[in-house]
Amino acid sequence: MLKKIILGISVAVLLAGVLILTIQEQATAAAAREGRTAGSRDQGPQGGPGTMRGGLEPWLDEVTKAYEQNDREKMGQLIEDMKQRSQRFQRGMDRPDRGGPPEGMGRGPMGGMAGMSSSEESAPLAKTEVEKKILSVLDDMDRSDRRGMMNVPITDGRLLRLLTESIGAKHVVEIGTSNGYSGTWLCLALSKTGGKLTTFEIDERRASLARENFKRAGVEKLVTLIEGDAHKEAPKLKEPIDLLFIDADKEGYADYLKKLLPLVRPGGLILAHNINMRGGRSGIPDYVKAVTTNPDLETIFYVQGGGVSVTLKKR
Repeated sequence: MLKKIILGISVAVLLAGVLILTIQEQATAAAAREGRTAGSRDQGPQGGPGTMRGGLEPWLDEVTKAYEQNDREKMGQLIEDMKQRSQRFQRGMDRPDRGGPPEGMGRGPMGGMAGMSSSEESAPLAKTEVEKKILSVLDDMDRSDRRGMMNVPITDGRLLRLLTESIGAKHVVEIGTSNGYSGTWLCLALSKTGGKLTTFEIDERRASLARENFKRAGVEKLVTLIEGDAHKEAPKLKEPIDLLFIDADKEGYADYLKKLLPLVRPGGLILAHNINMRGGRSGIPDYVKAVTTNPDLETIFYVQGGGVSVTLKKR
């Protein structure tokens, strides 16, 4: 009974968030219609004000289904999905042409103006044709292939690329491929370091999408995609790991860490997504305890984007 009550409250909060976002969208669309010049198009964040609204009905259907089935994991995924939609919508609101801060400025933590610091504020620049192709596919995936995928925000994808390339990673292991979005960011770095990606996905449909996206980006030769339960399949790995990225079932984070930490090389990194430490709390306390109480590890929490813990395995 208590679980049902808590789940019911969660649904109510989610629906309230949807209502607020819808009102914001309608206000934005109205402002855009009033202010656009002849021949201009009324485009909202990430493809127009209708983008989020167009996806609300299927999202609500998924919420209802998860509630009826008492599927807490699915509810958590849907919450993250709505958070990402809200972030993309807010990024669009902050653009100068949407009535937000002037160019070169961002919003402070309390809504005030502050110097721009978010990597989301400027698009990544391609140095080579290979990089240009990969970034083009990533941009297309971000615009058209996010629904139901629970992909990392763009800023977290850029962080994955930055850390992977900076440590010269030769072998990256990813738990939770989804449609290959985060894996493609990792491959952007691995194409520079000469490394490879081993990634695990339990869902056949998502694994198929990922293979298509890796091929579109031209990085399929860098990837070994293993279908199945990573709790069972990942421990079969024998090679050293330079960087481990965990973004799957949240209650399984500590188990993945326990099973794969011995393979992470000294000086290697363990990254975990959706570690939200705002307010001093995390939705994955057992994992946070594991990476902050082990003297062999050093951990910081990156609160921008979707929340990423960055853990160093000490030399």
